Amino acid sequence: MVQLVVATRNKKKLLEIKEILKGMKLTLLSLDAFKNSPKVRENGKTFKENAVKKAVKLARFTGMLCLGEDSGLCVDALDGAPGIYSARFSGRDKSDIKNNLKLLKLLKDTFGPDRTAHYVCAVALADKKGLVGVVEGRCNGLIAFEPKGTAGFGYDPVFYISKYKKTFAQLGEKIKHKMSHRYHALKKARRIIQKYIVKQVVG
Repeated sequence: MVQLVVATRNKKKLLEIKEILKGMKLTLLSLDAFKNSPKVRENGKTFKENAVKKAVKLARFTGMLCLGEDSGLCVDALDGAPGIYSARFSGRDKSDIKNNLKLLKLLKDTFGPDRTAHYVCAVALADKKGLVGVVEGRCNGLIAFEPKGTAGFGYDPVFYISKYKKTFAQLGEKIKHKMSHRYHALKKARRIIQKYIVKQVVG
């Protein structure tokens, strides 16, 4: 069984990743298992850059296969914002609620098809020798006019999927995990992880 360190302390994000990678011969660990793990400055210009930084730095520290992930929401009417600043969109005292309220306030005079947006997720894999691979996934939607639903986290209460006429937070994990940006990225990452596992076994 290969151990995979997920470079996050976000318990909800870890649960999502575990669910999507279910069935693989992996034991997933979060950074909570490594008390003195170094902090990674997410100062890259893209989601991929940030994901790679996390994976490489934590792989060097742990000496294990490490998954770095960076994701966020890009709103077309805001020229792609909040983008890589999604988690800290509302400033120093950030929270999911504050981030969503700021987003809705900025879009108060924006209607219909002009509220298009997409979630992006970049996943990087690295071991102590360096980068193993990096992939990206995407999910398109609209920004709702008010938060709805209680499932998920981040911008899920305002990320509206026209096909279901519901937000991610209303749809719940079962449907979200089969169509989200994280799902699409991790589906690609599974192939990289599987090849890595086989390589380790063969030697």
